[in-house]
Amino acid sequence: MKFRNFKMVDYVVYGSGCFDQLGEILAPRRVGDAPMIFFVDEYFRDKQAFLSRVPLQGKDKIVVIDVTHEPKTTYVDKIRDELQAEFGTVSGIIGIGGGSVMDMAKAVALMMTNPGSSADYQGWDLVKVRGVYKVGVPTISGTGAEVSRTCVLTGPTRKLGMNSDFTTFDQIVLDPSLTKTVEVNQRFYTAMDCFIHCVESLQGTYLNAFSKSYGEKAQDLCEEIFLQKEKWDDDADEKLMMASYAGGMSIAYSQVGVAHAVSYGLAYLLGTKHGIGNCIVFDKLEEFYPDGVKKFKEMVKKHNIEIPQGITKGLTDEQFDTMINVSLGMAPLWENALGKDWQQQMTRERLRKLYEQL
Repeated sequence: MKFRNFKMVDYVVYGSGCFDQLGEILAPRRVGDAPMIFFVDEYFRDKQAFLSRVPLQGKDKIVVIDVTHEPKTTYVDKIRDELQAEFGTVSGIIGIGGGSVMDMAKAVALMMTNPGSSADYQGWDLVKVRGVYKVGVPTISGTGAEVSRTCVLTGPTRKLGMNSDFTTFDQIVLDPSLTKTVEVNQRFYTAMDCFIHCVESLQGTYLNAFSKSYGEKAQDLCEEIFLQKEKWDDDADEKLMMASYAGGMSIAYSQVGVAHAVSYGLAYLLGTKHGIGNCIVFDKLEEFYPDGVKKFKEMVKKHNIEIPQGITKGLTDEQFDTMINVSLGMAPLWENALGKDWQQQMTRERLRKLYEQL
């Protein structure tokens, strides 16, 4: 039996205020006068107090990333082309923001050294050349994008990640103070991405002691924060950031499941963002994850969160087929959830009925 020899993040710095060490961390990674490029979430566009902390020098540049939609292959290619036209090469790319910004940073870093379009690399282990140096700085907790070996992109025919050992960040900066200004609903939706992929990992057929140890800790932290705490405080920010990290690690050696597989179809067709999409789907998955869904509903009620309903009402047969095709293309997710005979269990008809409930 062969075991997966998977790539992890090389360096991790954690602590409130550690963002201010970024300049020091980047210094030895600079190559001549090639700039560092800072991808910054559009949320910070007018936040001069924050932008002034970005350690710019020389030809360094801040690129504000549009997160209206989740990352598209066309957007990745466009920014890659612009950077190559302006600078030729760069020393590195630093993603500062939510999961979409970090996925953009990973994708563009890879495309600076790999030919063609990012759509050519949607899949597993298709990237053949190491990208430029890349750093992830999450400013919202839950996605696990800071530690995952994928950067999820919407391409011309599918929503699928560039999954490879070259995709992981070289460095991550985990500063819980950067998450303090996240809006309540968005914080919940993104945190539930963490909770949901822990549930999916812990109940999946790929489960092992490695993923279980991280997944159980991350799920426990989510339940402590969202079921036991009576108010949000610094401790909650710190614990949620570590839940995000551990949750990401829990699926590094296993996989996610039904909620993620179904939400990919929503995102591709309707542009539903990842966190809220997972919540919309998970809300209807008692059949697959009864205990997890029960706890999720308790969290929703306790925090007065609205989960959108009826978003697939009125869709055409063609549109349902599009979502089904995208979802069924996520074979590893379905196999983790249902086993090797998943195709016999999750028929197109059964998946159509599930989509109709959303």
